[in-house]
Amino acid sequence: MSKTIRIGTRDSELALWQAKTVQKQLEELGYTTTLVPVKSTGDLVLDKPLYELGITGIFTKTLDVAMLNGTVDIAVHSMKDVPTALPIGIVQAAVLERANTSDILVHKEAPDYTQKCTIATGSLRRQAQWLNKYPNHNTTDLRGNVNTRLQKLADSDWTGAIFAQAGLERINLYKDRTINSPSFGGVGEELDWMIPAPAQGAMVVVALEDDNYCKTACAKLNHTTTALCTHIEREFLRTLEGGCTAPIGALATIKEDIITFCGVLFSLDGQTKIEVKQDVSISHSQGFGTDCALDILDNGGRALMKEIKTNLKK
Repeated sequence: MSKTIRIGTRDSELALWQAKTVQKQLEELGYTTTLVPVKSTGDLVLDKPLYELGITGIFTKTLDVAMLNGTVDIAVHSMKDVPTALPIGIVQAAVLERANTSDILVHKEAPDYTQKCTIATGSLRRQAQWLNKYPNHNTTDLRGNVNTRLQKLADSDWTGAIFAQAGLERINLYKDRTINSPSFGGVGEELDWMIPAPAQGAMVVVALEDDNYCKTACAKLNHTTTALCTHIEREFLRTLEGGCTAPIGALATIKEDIITFCGVLFSLDGQTKIEVKQDVSISHSQGFGTDCALDILDNGGRALMKEIKTNLKK
């Protein structure tokens, strides 16, 4: 059987870039495709922090519904936005080769970190890590797609804002530490001390569980190393969070046959940090992410997660 694969995507510039990348790779393999852009709740509601919206998969839910009701065949996401538990009937079909995992601070001029600074980010993980390193600074919420956030930064008196480097690079807004946006001209400073979100820099394609045609097509795009590393990171996240948004970072890398993992859990104010660093061979990697999460939980993480849940409800 042959059919046109309908690719669902959010309609932001970055999301469309990701979907077009998948489209190009599928068409190079001989498949016929078409893009179907939709707008998610996460793109429509910009006046509240993500954790206050209380919706799991706020950037993916609309596309999940579109797949299940037959409007699209597959969907392309930034993998860090995808809940660790996919909806019944939807499965992971491919993980593309990962891009840069780093976070960067975008600013107009080099900050004096010894002075009061205000750093903008909508991520609890980034807020907590920043406050852990700079407890005398302030953080403020920042929502919207990449271009919207850059415009808000340009219009503000904030010291800077934190972005994923991969997102800026993919839409040609960042090169050689320089931000090249119509709304904002400045510098990007790599935060090499900040642990990224689980699966940051990776793109995932999901398909319907019973759609063997699309699953077979997408499987040809899968990058084995990225798929393994992101699986470990998301396994760590799933075991830790228990359905609760929390400041969690994780990064797995592979050199030769050894997986190196670093995972962190912070309090919301950044003052408490629980970290795990472990190595394991690829042949013994089954359950590695879970084991690392249990290490965190057994060393104060359970009490900290309870505290985070309580504070987020206030």
